[in-house]
Amino acid sequence: MNLPIKYPLFNTRLKKQKEQTYIFDEVRKKWLVLTPEEWVRQHLIHFLIKEKKYPSSLISIEKEIILNDLKKRYDIVVYNKQLKPILIIECKAPYIDLDKTVVEQALRYNLIIKADYLMISNGVSDFTFNSSNEQIILPDYLEL
Repeated sequence: MNLPIKYPLFNTRLKKQKEQTYIFDEVRKKWLVLTPEEWVRQHLIHFLIKEKKYPSSLISIEKEIILNDLKKRYDIVVYNKQLKPILIIECKAPYIDLDKTVVEQALRYNLIIKADYLMISNGVSDFTFNSSNEQIILPDYLEL
């Protein structure tokens, strides 16, 4: 899978088993089925760590939350050093439009997470918002 995305390419570890391709998640230290959304998530995580200096130890990936009695999974949450959630990120495949429904999904998850910043990305484009719902450029970790 070599979907064109805006995040820098990195030395991804891929393997094939039977007819399925897997990508190694360096943060979770495990092999994951390679889907278009996972391709975006892994490149975005690498971008956060290498370019924006986000500590990998403060990045949480695909954890379950309960929202209105339903089990949901967020994509990425970044914590500060006091373990308060500061950024929630919703990832989509590159062919998914970042429309109102994607923003609303991230906002619903943030009712539970209560992060100060929210980001949506499909790897081709992304949008980041502060707590006042103003669109901003994704800050480096030390600026959060």
